[in-house]
Amino acid sequence: MKLICIGRNYTEHIKELENEKPTDPVVFLKPDTAILLKKQPFFIPDFSEDVHYEVEVLLKINRIGKHIDRKFAHKYYDEIGLGIDFTARDLQSQLKAKGLPWEKAKSFDGAAVIGKWIDKKIISDVNSIEFSLKKNDKIVQNGNTSHMLWKIDELIEYISKYFTLKIGDIIFTGTPAGVGKVVANDKLKGYLENNEMFSITVK
Repeated sequence: MKLICIGRNYTEHIKELENEKPTDPVVFLKPDTAILLKKQPFFIPDFSEDVHYEVEVLLKINRIGKHIDRKFAHKYYDEIGLGIDFTARDLQSQLKAKGLPWEKAKSFDGAAVIGKWIDKKIISDVNSIEFSLKKNDKIVQNGNTSHMLWKIDELIEYISKYFTLKIGDIIFTGTPAGVGKVVANDKLKGYLENNEMFSITVK
């Protein structure tokens, strides 16, 4: 399975990082070794002094697909989740300045938190999902999928032009504004439609 991640999908997040608004979705991959194991803390890697949290709505692909038409995209996922795309922001900035790929900053071991999954049938509208992240019991990110530049079905259509989607693949759909640094002993909790989806400790 692979983790397919979307960058710059919320306008306010683009502004806070002073990035250019893309004309197409920004796509990058994480290997399965990036997944943080269940009930394990997140260890800040020794190669970064500025690791940021980025809470994101996740999709789990349930069938094989290529060149998926947008009108059929809803058939390719039954479950929606929440996770974190951890980013070594200092390393990413260095790589971007040199025009190099981001993988070292985005795809290191433990950089992908995958929380619980819920049946999309219990969500009234996947294009209007409220989600949030608390750090030490204070809300630091608050988003709604209605603010995505590219909605869920559009992302599936776009991604499948380039990558065959396979059962178990997970799509990270982008993060809203409010990203920030983590330090040792931080407690991070993610919520989707008021359901707690994950709880992790930073070491």
